[in-house]
Parts: sequence; C-alpha cells; structure tokens
Amino acid sequence: MTQKPVKKHDSHRHGGEASDWLTHWPLLLSLLILAVMLTAEYGFGAVPGELPRLAIYLTAYLLAGYKVLDLAFRKARRLDIFNEFFLMSVATLGAFAIGEYSEGVAVMVFYAIGEWFQDVAVNRAKRSIKALLDIRPDTVDVIRQGRVQTVEPSEVEIGEAIQVKPGEKVALDGELLSERATFNTAALTGESKPDSKEKGEQVLAGMINLNTVAEVKARALFRDSKLSRILEMVQDATARKSRTQLFISRFAKVYTPIVFALAVLLVVLPYFFVSDYVFRDWLYRGLVFLVISCPCALVVSIPLGYFGGIGLASKNGILFKGSNFLDVMTGVDTVVMDKTGTLTKGVFNVQEVVADGIDEKELVRLTAAIESKSTHPIALAVTRYAGNSPEGAEVGDVEEVPGHGLKGTVDGREVLAGNTRLLRKFGVKYDVAIDREADTVVVVAVDGRYAGYILISDEIKEDAKQTVEELSEMGIRSVMLSGDKQSVVEKVARTVGVDEAFGDLLPEDKVKKVEALKNEGRHIAFVGDGVNDAPVIALADAGIAMGGLGSDATIETADIVIQNDQPAKIVTAIKIGKITKGIVWQNIGLAMGVKVIVLLLGAGGVATLWEAVIADVGVALLAIMNAVRIQRKSV
Repeated sequence: MTQKPVKKHDSHRHGGEASDWLTHWPLLLSLLILAVMLTAEYGFGAVPGELPRLAIYLTAYLLAGYKVLDLAFRKARRLDIFNEFFLMSVATLGAFAIGEYSEGVAVMVFYAIGEWFQDVAVNRAKRSIKALLDIRPDTVDVIRQGRVQTVEPSEVEIGEAIQVKPGEKVALDGELLSERATFNTAALTGESKPDSKEKGEQVLAGMINLNTVAEVKARALFRDSKLSRILEMVQDATARKSRTQLFISRFAKVYTPIVFALAVLLVVLPYFFVSDYVFRDWLYRGLVFLVISCPCALVVSIPLGYFGGIGLASKNGILFKGSNFLDVMTGVDTVVMDKTGTLTKGVFNVQEVVADGIDEKELVRLTAAIESKSTHPIALAVTRYAGNSPEGAEVGDVEEVPGHGLKGTVDGREVLAGNTRLLRKFGVKYDVAIDREADTVVVVAVDGRYAGYILISDEIKEDAKQTVEELSEMGIRSVMLSGDKQSVVEKVARTVGVDEAFGDLLPEDKVKKVEALKNEGRHIAFVGDGVNDAPVIALADAGIAMGGLGSDATIETADIVIQNDQPAKIVTAIKIGKITKGIVWQNIGLAMGVKVIVLLLGAGGVATLWEAVIADVGVALLAIMNAVRIQRKSV
C-alpha cells in the first residue's frame, strides 16, 4: 500500500525527502557562506566592499530561500498573502532593504533549517505509524500442481494453498490446513504470547509462524486482507483532524493577518507620536515582529503530537481512525460495554441438555442443524457440541429474529431456537423456571411445541474486573448492556463490579439506553463487537470495537479498534488520549508564551532579528521534540 501524496503548497514540505542531506545542499552551502562571512567580518574585521558584500549575501539568501520565495510568489498571485512564506519573504527582503544583509540571510537560513527538521520529524512519525502495521511480506510460497512456487502475494487467488515456513510472516488471510501451528501475533495485537491454531481456524496476514511449516488456504485476496484494510484506516487517520488541530488551523488564518497589520502599525503609528522618529529603526522593529509571529511552531508541532498519539496507540494494539478520537477519549465519563466478547470471552461451552418429550440426541441434532446457519458464539458452541450428528439434515427457510434467535425448518419440521422471548413471540408455552437459570439458555421448540433447552456458559475475561476498577478510579462510570437474560447479566455484573447492568435488551433497547445516558449529558464510549451493535456505536461519542481483526464490520463501523480482546485496552486508549492532549497543549502554551514575550521585546526595540529567528526556530524545535516524546511513553 502506498502512502498518499502530500500537496506541497499546503504544507511544510518544500524539499525532497527531508532526511536526504544531498537534496538540501543549497541550504547547507548558504549556511557555510553565512558562517564564513560572519567569521571574516566579526572575527577578523575583513569587510568586503558594499557591492561584493551584497552579492555574496544575496547568493546565500537565494540558495536558502528560493523555495520559500517561490511559494510566497505563487500564493500572492492567488491573493493569499497572509501565510508564513509571504511573511518570511517580506521580513527578510525588508532586512536587505535597510542594509541588514547578514540578519536577512540568517532569518531565511534558520527558518529553512527549522522547516527541514520539522519535515524530518513529521515524516518519521508517519513512517513509524505505517511501519507498525505494514508487515506484509513481499513474496509468498504458493502450492500449485504439487510444486511450491514463489510469487508476489497479489498473484495468489482465493482457495489456493500457501506455505509458511518457521519465522515467516503470513501474507494473506486464510484457513489453517495443517493440523496445528503456533503464531506470534504481536505485530497485530501487541501481545507477545504465542497463539496456537488448530486445523480449520482462521489465520491472518501479519502473523509470524513460529515452530513448523504450515499450510494455509487463502480466504481473501492480498488487497482485501484485514491487515490491508487496517493499514488504509491508519493512513487515513492522519487526515482526520482533531478539534484542536482544526482550531489551530483556523487560528493561524486569523492570527497571521492580525500580526501583519500590527507590524505595519508598529512602523507607521510612531511617526505621529515619537519626536525623534527614524523610519529605519521602526521598520527594523516591524521586521522583528513579523519573524517572531510566524505560526509554524504551532502549525507543525500540533499535528505531529497527534501523529505520535496514533503511533503510541498502534504500538499498544489500538487503532484510532482519526486524531479527533484521541480528543474524544479524554472527555469520556461513561463507558458502556456489551457483555459477550467484551467482558466475557465469548467462548461458550454446552454444560447441560434437558429434553422434554423428545430424544436428547434428536434435540441436539435439530438445534445444531439450524444453529449451523449462524455465526453467533452461542450457535458455534451448540454445533461444536453436536459434532457430526447434524450432517445430512435438510435445513431451509432460516430466519434470524433480531434479539430473539432463529426460526427455520429441519427435515421438514419447524424449529425455533433462541431465548425465551422467541418462544413467547410465537406463543409457545415453556417451563418458566428456565427464566431463573443464571447461565445462558438456548430454548427449543419443534413444530410449535416446547422441546427442551441447552444450557451454555461463558467465561469472564481475566482483566475485566481490573478494567472496571481502573475506570472507577478515573471517575468513569461503567454500564453493561446485553441481550442476554437479566440473571446472567447480573451474575457477570457482580463479578466484575460494573456500576449498572441491563439485560434482556433488543438492539433498539440498547439505543434507547445510550440515548438516555446522552440526555443526562454523559460523554459515552461504547464497546462492542461492531456488528449487532452498529446502531449504538454510531450513536456513542466514541465507538470501540473489541477484537476488530476478526470482523470486517467492526473495522467499518468503529471509531477505535482494539486489536485483541482485552478490556484493559479501553483504559489504555483513554490514557493515550490524555497524554497526547497534555503534550499538545504544552506545545501551544510554550509557543504562544515565548512569542508574546519576544513580540513585546521586539516592539520595544530590545530584541533583534537574530533573537527573533532563534526564538522562533528554537520554540519550533522544542515543540517538535516534546511531541516526539509521545511515541516513547509507556502506558
């Protein structure tokens, strides 16, 4: 996947690749000329004649600033004069006009060096984000006609088998053909613990085979792998700006013309109030004012801070779809969670089968046959328990009743399989004692008559309780919403310690609960699987998908994707948002504070152009280094 091109006229990228020293030889030569001239003039008192001196400094000036001058000219032709390029051009040409050649060159040289360093930092941040995920191999071994051929991953078709040697990365999403294999999934999930897969289980692009040669059947094209789609998502994330970034962009558009006008007034107004007015002196002060007012420290360091936040999150197995959601997470005061797959593992096992008026094996066979048409974790538990018994069954007219279960025919018999609401909906009487059962129950009716139930239990995730405790310590309210029955929900709620828990909810009921919380003025993050809970995810301030690598719909609907199933990553996402916002506002305070001080000194005639450019470039570099710190933070 290629990175999207950057429009040069919109950004600070007015060189080639910022880290390539050879592309900056004009700037380096200009710096050398400036250093030699200053050494000659101030070190040895060797001052050339006025015309040679002007020619030398003008050469150095053009070498350092020709790209800035070109950008300023092109923008001025479009009547866009309130920008940093035009501002720097006016300030430096003004310095030449009053004979301050060395200072004019110095302003342009150090401004260009600052831009160069900014380019390096921004490009490095973007590359680090891409490198965290762009772990797809360049070649793949595909098995064709009994022989292994090495081809590009894009040439592999769906259904073909690929061979992955120990230490190699899986190139495409697929299904394990080998009996067993162990993979390192750290690059995808941030987890160092090896993940063992059995034959038939899903293997994802980016996983690293650890111990034995494995064969995988491709289930998606290279361009359609979940990793490719996530890469695209992270690339696009840098384009989705936070409110702070948008504010700074709008601020710069207002701020620049204001300081431009103030600089002009600083030159003109004293003529009417100062008795010993000297135009050259006040023009110099106006030029100092222009140089220090350049907003580049803000314009570059702020997005760089958010790039760093996205990078830090990616290192921790969390994908933000935009820097705006980093800001959103800092304001969350209520985390609403689904139960299955979020607080519980979603790995269900059949505990008991109770038949009523039907053979137990026949009950399991009929239930498994209709559940085979569903991918819900509960359905998978039933089909896994049934083994091969439903094979050959004729299943038809299967209809999913949202929030209730399944309705269909098996070998010509009408079968209902779901929760007790499903049976009530179709007027089937059942043993009401089932409603008091604390575990999940699949209730079954055959040909309009209650036929029994299958008892299934789920396991709570190890870090679920710790996550809820940490949210509470941060002053964040926790709420659990589930379609499962209230007794099951209450049991899980007591174990993990959530503040509120609601069961027996249909998808539309979940929406109503979240709407009620929003009406209370709560800022909500909803955590779910991103498929059945899509309406709630869209309604929440931040929609978080758990285990997003396993679901295409998750990647599409969620604002934030947690690449493994750990609830603890919810807390991590909030912490990363707060770290990022803190450093961004440190940079804003630093830049604005120093600028105001030096602007006042410049207006008072205390600060020179040298001090102005050093302060401007210095603040920018300090802000950049502060932003880069984000990626080195541990959370």
